[in-house]
Amino acid sequence: MKMVNYIIITGGVVSGLGKGITTASIGKILQLHGYSVTAMKIDPYINYDAGTLRPTEHGEVWVTEDGGEIDQDLGHYERFLDINIPKYHNITTGQVYSAVIEKERKGKYLGKTVQPIPHVTDEIKRRIRRPASESKVDFVLVEIGGTVGDYENVLFLEAVRQMKLEGDRVLYVHVTYVPVLESLGEAKTKPTQHSVKLLREIGIQPDFIITRSEKPLDNIRREKIAMFCNVHEEEVISDSNVDNIYAVTLMFEKQDLCKKILRKLNLRREHNDLEGWEKFISKISRLKNTVAIGIVGKYFDIGTSQLSDSYISVIEAVKHAAWNNNLKPVIRWIDSKVFEKDRSQLSSLDELDGVIVPGGFGLSGIDGKIETIRYCRENNIPYLGLCLGMQLAVVEFARNVCNMKGAHSTEVDKNTPFPVIDFIPEQVKILQDSRYGATMRLGAYPAVLKKNTLVYRLYGSEKVSERHRHRYEVNPEYVEKLEKCGLVFSGRSPDGVLMEFMELPGHPFFVGTQAHPEFKSRPLKPSPLFDGLIKAAKKKSL
Repeated sequence: MKMVNYIIITGGVVSGLGKGITTASIGKILQLHGYSVTAMKIDPYINYDAGTLRPTEHGEVWVTEDGGEIDQDLGHYERFLDINIPKYHNITTGQVYSAVIEKERKGKYLGKTVQPIPHVTDEIKRRIRRPASESKVDFVLVEIGGTVGDYENVLFLEAVRQMKLEGDRVLYVHVTYVPVLESLGEAKTKPTQHSVKLLREIGIQPDFIITRSEKPLDNIRREKIAMFCNVHEEEVISDSNVDNIYAVTLMFEKQDLCKKILRKLNLRREHNDLEGWEKFISKISRLKNTVAIGIVGKYFDIGTSQLSDSYISVIEAVKHAAWNNNLKPVIRWIDSKVFEKDRSQLSSLDELDGVIVPGGFGLSGIDGKIETIRYCRENNIPYLGLCLGMQLAVVEFARNVCNMKGAHSTEVDKNTPFPVIDFIPEQVKILQDSRYGATMRLGAYPAVLKKNTLVYRLYGSEKVSERHRHRYEVNPEYVEKLEKCGLVFSGRSPDGVLMEFMELPGHPFFVGTQAHPEFKSRPLKPSPLFDGLIKAAKKKSL
């Protein structure tokens, strides 16, 4: 029986260094050298999952095929590795303590005092080892969120320390920040030294130190980090800023990181399949022509900063589709509340080649999104509505084409005279009975596409499956009237009750989906709907 190899990725100095991209890139080079890889993310917060976290602070909520609401880093893993990762590959403090307390209540620890060590750490180790036993992979990459020194991380770090002691094949990779002080113009290694010192105090000696910096690490800094952090110089890997995150894989390959990992584990490289990835990165770097896509949302602001991570999967899906059409994407952020204050600002949409209204929850910015959709419909601007973006397109069409004045979603207006978007009681009961997301549709659901429609042509198949995260649906009572007015529901659930896709014939591109197709977009396999949007946007830009 082959033995799985664990690579534990920790972070130091500050959060937000890009451990997720680092983890995904390490996984990719191992994959390109012939090894099977999966990845998991440990989030130390008490929340059971990421479903109720604020997007402007935490970033988007990633949805897995099996309905998990996970940290956005799982999205990076799936995109880089082109695999579907199940929800149990995410571990939170809330999950761990919930499991331990449940076992204690059931008498699993009779006669014992339940303590953080060994009972909590044992539960953590059990969860980390589960993917290896079920997936039969060569490598399991485990990213521990936050930074070394965080109080909430201690038990997770203790657990992975114990794993090596217990005989698991474990390598530790520590990602740190090497800042350049503007007043000095010199890269400083002291933060890295202190971070590694904290890690070693816990009992973990990193095998590799990956330094995040604006520019490549020079030999002087590399020597200093090696000396004071107890590693060889070749084990200090530079991870400097790049224009394209998918190029990080090649940056690591140029420094022989894969070769060094395999050597430490006494493994050999199976083969080298880097050529396709190298061509992909080279192609992107040569692109000259651009396409301007506006993302009209509301999850941008946090204090005086903007957090594009709220829509990271939408951004990546736009990139994948643009690159597939030999275009360089120019993404413009548009706060829908601007249009509520001044409708004359809607004319700024004419400068775009395409518009996306993504998913979201809550009431703010809704009217601005509806006005955006109307402007795109009336002025032939390619439009893609995702989840809420489809629901509001139905609302806009009902109001302004079908003459249903006051039509709305009951999520926004419970007293609307025309609830074209609503809870479907029968659907809620099905979800509750199956315990699958309670009152929310979560994860992959099938749809049957209507032949001779644009959506059917884009997918090239009658049956498709996309991931969902929502509660409200198109109200079946209004479908007939909406279609009589010209809207086409081009995809439905297999039982015909739920409207999954819609489009407007005669428009250059006016498509909506109740799903989140961005979650299944891959660098070399763009989402069909995003690809269709970009193709229409390309025609508009000519």
